[in-house]
Amino acid sequence: MIIQLYDDSRKEEVRDVVLEVLLEHGFEYDRLKDADLKDINGYYFGSGGAFFVGVANGKVVGTAGVRKFDGNLCEIRRIYLKKAFRSKGNGKKLFRAALDFAEKNCSGVVLKTDSTLMKAIDMYLKHGFTFQKEETGYLYFEKKFDQKSKTV
Repeated sequence: MIIQLYDDSRKEEVRDVVLEVLLEHGFEYDRLKDADLKDINGYYFGSGGAFFVGVANGKVVGTAGVRKFDGNLCEIRRIYLKKAFRSKGNGKKLFRAALDFAEKNCSGVVLKTDSTLMKAIDMYLKHGFTFQKEETGYLYFEKKFDQKSKTV
């Protein structure tokens, strides 16, 4: 799997991957929560963030997004990977692409995940995220970056 920056020619493939993974884990498409899928460029790149796709055999098999907020914080979202590509380091590669972008461009990063997704939670903790709170089945994590190492 190779990682590339998203472009709109991949819009339907991204949507298909996200919906497939959501359904696999017992979640349904929600037009409000999933509104970012209608305008990936505007939602991610428009805020100064990025959206990455994992591509294998010419097809999108995974996603990872970074959305910037005011105050130089950002959020990592949409770490999704088709089932056949899991447990091979691909999810970690996607997550690292998003985290590396966040580290270079933001002072800190937040993320949320469903409390049932134990592999994802373990990966976040191993990458230095700290648990912040739990709300209605979602766990919230945060990581601050060392500002001394950044060039201004």
